[in-house]
Amino acid sequence: MRRPTSRRHAAFCQGSIMRHVVVMAGTGAIGLMAVFMVDLLNLFYISTLHNPALTAAIGFTAAVGFIQIAVSIGMSIGLGATTGRQIGAGHHDIAQRIASSFSVVMLALTSLIGFGTALLAHPILHALGAHGEAEHQAALYLYIASPLLPLIATGMGCSSLLRAVGAAQQSMNVTLAGALISAVLDPILILWMNLELEGAALSTLASRALVAVLGIYCARQHGLLARPVARFIRADTYSVGHIAVPAILTNLATPVGGIFVTHAMASFGLAAVAGQATIDRIVPVAFAFVFALTGSIGPIMSQNLGAGQVARVQETLVAALKLVMGCVALTWAVLFLGQDIVIRVFSATGTTADLIRLFCNWTIGGYVFIGMLFVANSAFNNLGYPLYSTLFNWGRATLGTIPFVWIGTRFGPMGVQVGQVMGSVLFGLGAVGMAFNVVRTLGVRPAGPESDSIPSLPPAQSAESAMIELDDLDNEAQEFDQGEEDAQNTALSDNRN
Repeated sequence: MRRPTSRRHAAFCQGSIMRHVVVMAGTGAIGLMAVFMVDLLNLFYISTLHNPALTAAIGFTAAVGFIQIAVSIGMSIGLGATTGRQIGAGHHDIAQRIASSFSVVMLALTSLIGFGTALLAHPILHALGAHGEAEHQAALYLYIASPLLPLIATGMGCSSLLRAVGAAQQSMNVTLAGALISAVLDPILILWMNLELEGAALSTLASRALVAVLGIYCARQHGLLARPVARFIRADTYSVGHIAVPAILTNLATPVGGIFVTHAMASFGLAAVAGQATIDRIVPVAFAFVFALTGSIGPIMSQNLGAGQVARVQETLVAALKLVMGCVALTWAVLFLGQDIVIRVFSATGTTADLIRLFCNWTIGGYVFIGMLFVANSAFNNLGYPLYSTLFNWGRATLGTIPFVWIGTRFGPMGVQVGQVMGSVLFGLGAVGMAFNVVRTLGVRPAGPESDSIPSLPPAQSAESAMIELDDLDNEAQEFDQGEEDAQNTALSDNRN
């Protein structure tokens, strides 16, 4: 019996590019907005307590948490990419072995990071500029949440495994279940039981535990996890690490830059840190569509490149940039008109309110260039130039942040915010220019059976958002599977006739 061909129907190689981008990004944005809205509500509940130290503490814990999450994101990307290749080649047993082996390493590494963070909580927070009650509250949060970092790493790893096997909807449902339980528990623990930031930490733990348990259950349903075999752990870890290490390095760039900004804001008091923390929670909700573009355009670009349709690759890049500008313009208009409502909702006063107003009036425009950087990174990763993504991400986090923010500190907390945006302008424009240059120099390389693509590595935002952004990549696999199934059904029908 002849083996079925591995070539599958490429859904994005025909039809409107703009439609493909809008549909893919729109689907991802819904999930992103749901998860980030929970984070925003969390901040709202804390702000109703009218204690700037608590709001500032959220900012400090977020800066620390981003580093932890960046490592988990990188490992989950490597795990999903490696097992996905084996599943695509029909080697499900090898995929199961790799997933089981690397799960041991992932748990060990995240346990080390989590307990280490808890033990060094005060020195770390002090280095960020935290002091007094804000430092105490942030440390309490880290004491509760950090030791159980393996929970979210497990959830993210299982989510990647589900996407690798094509169960994208199931992966999304697991993530949204965690967001739902957090939305229910936050007001109960923070307000009703008066646990304040400790309640937020407990709610986070419950959410992550649910995601981990559901993730393991679903992964086992698909035969993706089993008892690890000791003699394979080293080799399997090397296979995953080949992809995971560059992904970790790329994702570490964003939190490193964020830590420097938080430290700079801390020098101007708790109100400045609280303002920055508020903006950091508003941005993901306001720009969920922009962030979703990162994962959405990757499959469209890679399919058209594989088909030798370089013009459609460039058209995808142009369409994504148009959508970024349109989304930022619309969001800018909404927040400009509604800034007083935002300030009242979060009970912001003084410096905190001033920073929110500056963002709503002017610096929000800088997200055009941050969106450009995100789109360019996706292009680099999917067109075979992942090193460019790492270089531009780290460039923005270092050369595009440190000198500009340092100069901005001379003009107060407003100067820090403006300085952060100025660096993004330079690196956003530079990344887009390089992306167009990459597209122009592409050769026509039709994909063969031996092609082995690697998923794009999106910039880090949070554990939950990372899982949702990567879900978009699996729409491609589902379209492929449906196309192959239809072809096989047609063939069977023809044979019967």
